[in-house]
Amino acid sequence: MIKKNLEEYKGIAIFAQQVDGKLSNISFELLGKARELAESLDDKTVTAVLIGDFRQNADELAGQLGSYGADKVVVVDDPCLKDYRTEPYTQALAGYINTFKPEIVLIGATAIGRDLGPRTSARVETGLTADCTKLDIGDYPLQPVPGKEQKHKQLLMTRPAFGGNTIATIACPNNRPQMATVRPGVMQKCEPDTARKAEVINWKAPLEENGCYVEIEKVVKAVSEVEDIAAAKILVSGGRGVGSPENFKLLEDLAKELGGTVSCSRAVVDAGWKPKEMQVGQTGKTVRPHVYFAIGISGAIQHVAGMEESDIIIAINKDEGAPIFDVADYGIVGDLNKVVPLLTQKIKEVKENA
Repeated sequence: MIKKNLEEYKGIAIFAQQVDGKLSNISFELLGKARELAESLDDKTVTAVLIGDFRQNADELAGQLGSYGADKVVVVDDPCLKDYRTEPYTQALAGYINTFKPEIVLIGATAIGRDLGPRTSARVETGLTADCTKLDIGDYPLQPVPGKEQKHKQLLMTRPAFGGNTIATIACPNNRPQMATVRPGVMQKCEPDTARKAEVINWKAPLEENGCYVEIEKVVKAVSEVEDIAAAKILVSGGRGVGSPENFKLLEDLAKELGGTVSCSRAVVDAGWKPKEMQVGQTGKTVRPHVYFAIGISGAIQHVAGMEESDIIIAINKDEGAPIFDVADYGIVGDLNKVVPLLTQKIKEVKENA
């Protein structure tokens, strides 16, 4: 293992994921969190690493990253990086880390990031905390331990563990960089400032074709039949208390009148009533809609962690002691089979009379 001088590692870098020349939303979310974390570090520089084959639009993408908070944008532009492939992208990102030595590296826990993150961390010989739902800068150990040095200004990475039944906070105090993949939809992106400009650095990555390079013969783009719940402004979410998959028709009718989308809890997915793509929670998706209906959902911590940042939470449950009422802005204690159809009808009447 290479012996590293940890003092050489400075600032925060994020992997700015792009597909077909368009930046993914997770890139802006990571920049927002990086800017917040940087305020607690000695070196407050935030760098976006942009990897691909850009031809003409690298400046445009760098401008977007600057407006969302990047101080620097390192552009790695090469024809062999046109489409995501594990080995060349790993070589590019690992090469950046070994050359520029960022203290913290954040990657989105997307299909690309879940592949790229662990391979890159292994290549640069450091640890990786996967699928984080919370990031902070603080002391490690969290509480002083007699005879053990407490290190300051460490990246504290929080993620669900043991199938989502507990929360673990992990640190990497003795190695650099500190690396994490971050669940999409968890972090808040900053409001863009078009007057803000980033320094653009065009950097040639040490790419070397080897036996791990694959050849992409065909790209097939399929349209998902399930709506993206993370993008919904209104979510009508059902839990085990809905009673049956057929009863979700009540929630679908309500969502239709509201112009919203149906989602569900883990118990519903485990029962086979709805697909995994519709699940809200630690082991599902994290959502931030304007309005979140929690119907027949008890409010276990694993579910609440995925929706507690919603602007307005409305809970409907026959159990007045259900934990969901502790986080709800409005609560209705009653039988959802009676309450939901009445609510749907009232909304329909208001719309007709508007």
